[in-house]
Amino acid sequence: MNLIRLYGRTISALGPELRLGIILTGANLALACAQFAEPILYGRIIDTLIGAQSAGRPPAFADITPWLLAWAGFALFTVVAGVLIALHADRLAHRRRLGIVTTYFEHVLQLPLAYHGATHSGRLMKVMLEGADTLWSLWLSFFRETFAAMAALIVMMPVALWMNWRLASLLIGLAVLFSALTSYVMRKTEGMQAVVEDFHSDLAERASDTLGNVALVQSFTRIEAEVRGLRDVAANVLRAQMPVLSWWAVVSVATRASTTLTVLAIFLFGTWLHLQGLTSIGEIVTFVNFAGMLIGRLEQSVSFVNHMVMDAPQLRQFFEVMDTAPAVRDRPGARALEKPKGAVAFHDVSFSYDGKRPALADVSFSAEPGETVALVGSTGAGKSTALALLHRAYDPQSGAITIDGIDIRDITLASLRHSIGVVFQEALLFNRTIRENLLAGKADATEEEIRIACERAQAAEFIGRQSEGLDSIAGERGRALSGGERQRLAIARALLKDPPILILDEATSALDAATEHKVQLALDEVMRGRTTFVIAHRLATVRNADRILVFEGGRIVEAGSFDELVRLGGRFAALAKAQFMVPGEPIDLRPPVET
Repeated sequence: MNLIRLYGRTISALGPELRLGIILTGANLALACAQFAEPILYGRIIDTLIGAQSAGRPPAFADITPWLLAWAGFALFTVVAGVLIALHADRLAHRRRLGIVTTYFEHVLQLPLAYHGATHSGRLMKVMLEGADTLWSLWLSFFRETFAAMAALIVMMPVALWMNWRLASLLIGLAVLFSALTSYVMRKTEGMQAVVEDFHSDLAERASDTLGNVALVQSFTRIEAEVRGLRDVAANVLRAQMPVLSWWAVVSVATRASTTLTVLAIFLFGTWLHLQGLTSIGEIVTFVNFAGMLIGRLEQSVSFVNHMVMDAPQLRQFFEVMDTAPAVRDRPGARALEKPKGAVAFHDVSFSYDGKRPALADVSFSAEPGETVALVGSTGAGKSTALALLHRAYDPQSGAITIDGIDIRDITLASLRHSIGVVFQEALLFNRTIRENLLAGKADATEEEIRIACERAQAAEFIGRQSEGLDSIAGERGRALSGGERQRLAIARALLKDPPILILDEATSALDAATEHKVQLALDEVMRGRTTFVIAHRLATVRNADRILVFEGGRIVEAGSFDELVRLGGRFAALAKAQFMVPGEPIDLRPPVET
């Protein structure tokens, strides 16, 4: 994405503020034209005074009164217009900054889990904040002063040529020379600044990664190593940034030198033209002022372009994320799933993450409303992939998944996911109050509904022990709570959501025996009356499942009840023997009894 296209994207990102942006652009153009009145009127006044003196009479105030009144009028207009433009430009930039942050945030949340798995959250946060700040700065600069400066440069050329083409030619020549130098530096530094921004992203990722694993850093005494690593990345940033700054310092020095050189060139050339009778003293004065305006506007324009070059990598990253299309989206004509019963069926479903090795191959099974189906098998067998396809984290490459006989791709994502509750192996909690975490399941839940859900999830007791009860902060990722407490909150949240379909993804695998028993009681409560899919490595947790599907290599190799599969003596029986049997003793597959 080159600078011109990037600049176009920056303007188009104004969205609902585009109309105001157009109005501000027109106002800036009028302001740019008005600003030329001062040097032109100044020159006219000088010529009037000199003309009266040449005629051998003292200048009369009445001779210059029209020019002075015009000057005052244009001055008043430029002041009022400048204030109004600045005021509305500020408001526009601040409104759109917050608007673009919200738009980006919403877009990122809709991106597939595969994208989030491959992209560090620290990088996404950096791109959002820096991108929004960069857009805000560019909008503010553009509408407050930059467009007026650029418009002034464009307006100046025909006005100068109309007044005196000889002096105008010199002015234009100097402007072209200055622009050529700026263009050269832009080309020289654009790629270099992209490298700088990559290092900045590495810096953000590393810092975020370290802070997110501070317990690991402290327990393995890695504080010094992590700080040293961050310093190394920071040093890389400086090494890459310094040459860019040096080139733009050259432009800054050239700009200041050109101010003196341009004014001097105009004055000397204008004096020679005056001696030849080709220009007036008033025109020389006007063009000297034009030269000052030219350099000032060029400085503003170059400063803006400098910012564009320096910020281009950030903007590219921002728009690249915004241009990332969700792999899973609503089909045209997709309809809401109303009052689902919970009948789920997989029809010859195949899926591959990389297009080479299948994660699922021709998988077919069904679950009746209220039935509990367990998925077991070794790691990577395809269990989690199958259920990820059910709530459309991905779409299958072939085959179809239906709920109540309707292809889930013909159902709106919002209504599909509203109908499915998930309890993950790691309870995912916000760094907010316990109440807010529960309300994620049902935003309008009443106090009574929350109380009942907590009691059914075996969570009421530990919530009551918290200093502020439901208003206690759960901590980042729920770290203020124990593993079992987090899991029971997740179950209470699922109870509040009350979905007809439930997915339990290794919901008890990380818990000790006593806590697991409490959580299992809560799970029994949440599973009641729902179509439930259970992913488990501990086979004792699926003892009472209506049906067990054994996955291997992305296929279902066995299916049946617990007892049927044990009697079958196949893959499931081998897993059961490995988990529950001491050699030479019979298998005891009864669930553990609480002591």
